[in-house]
Amino acid sequence: MDKSALKEFDEIRPYEAEEMKQAFEDLLNDRQFQVVLKGFVPWLPKSMRNGLLRLAFKGVKTPLDFQKRFMKPIVKFIMRKHTDGCSFDDTRLTGTGPVGRSATRGTCPRESRYTFVSNHRDIVLDSAFLDVLLVDSGYPTTVEIGIGDNLLIYPWIKRLVRMNKAFTVRRGLSLRETLAASQLMSRYIHYAVTQKKENIWIAQREGRAKDSSDHTQDAVLKMLAMGGDLKELNIVPLTISYEYDPCDYLKAQEFQQKRDNPSFKKSRQDDLDNMKTGIFGYKGRVVYRSAAPVNTWIDELAELPKTEYYKVLGERMDREIHRGYELFPCNYIALDELNGNSENAGHYTDADKQRFETYLAGQLAKIKIDNKDEAFLRERILTMYANPVRNKVNSE
Repeated sequence: MDKSALKEFDEIRPYEAEEMKQAFEDLLNDRQFQVVLKGFVPWLPKSMRNGLLRLAFKGVKTPLDFQKRFMKPIVKFIMRKHTDGCSFDDTRLTGTGPVGRSATRGTCPRESRYTFVSNHRDIVLDSAFLDVLLVDSGYPTTVEIGIGDNLLIYPWIKRLVRMNKAFTVRRGLSLRETLAASQLMSRYIHYAVTQKKENIWIAQREGRAKDSSDHTQDAVLKMLAMGGDLKELNIVPLTISYEYDPCDYLKAQEFQQKRDNPSFKKSRQDDLDNMKTGIFGYKGRVVYRSAAPVNTWIDELAELPKTEYYKVLGERMDREIHRGYELFPCNYIALDELNGNSENAGHYTDADKQRFETYLAGQLAKIKIDNKDEAFLRERILTMYANPVRNKVNSE
């Protein structure tokens, strides 16, 4: 790996191994970070908190070490506490059976490196869960991820995510600055996969699909192509399915706020509320499912004109992502309620329906806004749960 080439990416890249120790010390010396730590363990004096962290940090030499030592136990706790199980089906990626089954390896081994392009459900956990699932499934490393600088509101957050294999996605730029930033990020992603031998995770679009109808933005694919041949990125469409989205009521609330005030924009506090709710809210069952790498079929598109290429590529990736949805009773219940029928009643029981109605009432009760439009908010949440069924049916 050409270390000198890294200097081009200093502005956006994660920390390298030789920078980890100093980054850790800088984190401990950050006053705001100490306030956060004190909130977790208020009975411990600062010297003891720092001493315990330094002891835990001993032997941590790389960002991957940091993830395994510090982040993996936290994410595992969130899985146990706030989900009813989190599983990873990489059958189509590796040619093996789902994790936990014995099978013969296929032509895309776990030792390869991939750029996972997925639908986006949670600001923090989409990539964090994937990291743990990859390690537990025998992959040699986790993923580097892109995080918008709009979320890096304090220096300690930026420092922490860079220790955690995150690179920065710059937001709120002029058209010319956006182009330059996209080119730089694309070159970095290609460098990370081909030279650093890292996996990458990136969402299929900027921001989460508020209505859970997931579609790949052409702009994301064009950005990935700026830095070199798409084939060298080994792109894998990845589907993330949550039984329950803890942020569903916040998304519905935002729909009404934008309906009533077209100039409405979320505040930094809104972003933090979404992050906190997503992490600590109940998610039910969570399933990650990978498709085969696009390299297995992308040559079929080679003759398409440039004006059509990325649109068709995105549509094909969308079909793969939609086929990968894990559908739960609540998805079918929501669709039937919107349609005013019971066409999908074979996929749920009366008990399932009662459980979802109780859940829905609880989520709607959390919305505290002026001129609360209960019927509109309910329809928005039902649509979030119905759209994965619609998209999966249309993909087959």
